[in-house]
Amino acid sequence: MRPERPLKLLSLILIALLPLCCLAEEERPRFCNTLNLYLENDLFGETDRHYTNGIRVSCVSPDLSSYLDDPSLPAWVSTTNRKLRFFHGLKDEEDLERNLVISFGQLMFTPTDKFASELLKDDRPYAGFSYLGFAYHTRDDEQLDSLEMNVGMVGPYSLAEESQNFIHDIRGIDKFEGWNNQLHNELGLQFVYEHKHRFKLSQHWPHQDFIAHSGISLGNVATYLNFGGEYRIGWQLPEDFGTAAVRPGGDNSAPGRGDARYCKRWICGLHAFVSLDGRLVARDIFLDGNTFDDSHSVDRRPAVADAAIGFSFLVNGWKISYAKVFRTREFEEQQDPNQYGSLSISYSF
Repeated sequence: MRPERPLKLLSLILIALLPLCCLAEEERPRFCNTLNLYLENDLFGETDRHYTNGIRVSCVSPDLSSYLDDPSLPAWVSTTNRKLRFFHGLKDEEDLERNLVISFGQLMFTPTDKFASELLKDDRPYAGFSYLGFAYHTRDDEQLDSLEMNVGMVGPYSLAEESQNFIHDIRGIDKFEGWNNQLHNELGLQFVYEHKHRFKLSQHWPHQDFIAHSGISLGNVATYLNFGGEYRIGWQLPEDFGTAAVRPGGDNSAPGRGDARYCKRWICGLHAFVSLDGRLVARDIFLDGNTFDDSHSVDRRPAVADAAIGFSFLVNGWKISYAKVFRTREFEEQQDPNQYGSLSISYSF
């Protein structure tokens, strides 16, 4: 039996999120303090191939540090929570903030030729991944540490084909004809750790900072080491850790203390940014194929890099960002590098 169309799933998600958007200020949800929507699509780059779409919706909790001394919590919970300090060393507990993040996302990948129904051995496999993510953040004014676990389905159960066909129907775009060759169903697991460090370069106009990051991903979905940074310049930089992306560990737009986005003016802040993320890849299921079954695969390149340039502005609780992303070739048979657009919308209650 074919999976149901994604419209019903999307409707359920929107219905679940609607009460959070409509609550009065004095009735703010206890769990969700920041709502984020991330969208990446290659149509922004006037192409329709390879990494063709990524979407994620996430919810960031308020600071949970005040719950550490709750007598109703088991002692081991409080002990574990206090030990998760990462690179924050012996900083005062009052300087640390802890957040939980819950997210839902979907990634989809296609070859270049959308009209070929046969298996294209020298091009990227058809693949999709729909997942639920859970993350734990520890942060202060200068550093952010993220522990993240994503669990979901690769293959037809990801509903990637149905999602793409639904959008192409709406936009009147030709559909891809080779989804019968996509990767087989497989439970996907990914464990991610990423550290970010923010260096404030200027306290005066123009405001500038640099956010360095490094991390590791383990699992059958992706295993890699990554590193990079983001340079920002503008007026009233937000007190966060950069421009969010769909990639794991990229959920970093929740505001810190004294963030400019809470101003009462029409425009609270505006800045431009450039960023770079490099990865040393040991496994990528979307290129290497299924873990336990024979499936289509290509010759993965061991090193990949993303470079992005964009802008962001703050408007009374909102942060809206757009970037153009350029990605190097990911497999040996690939003829040209990729490019796509990345849009992120964040609202903090």
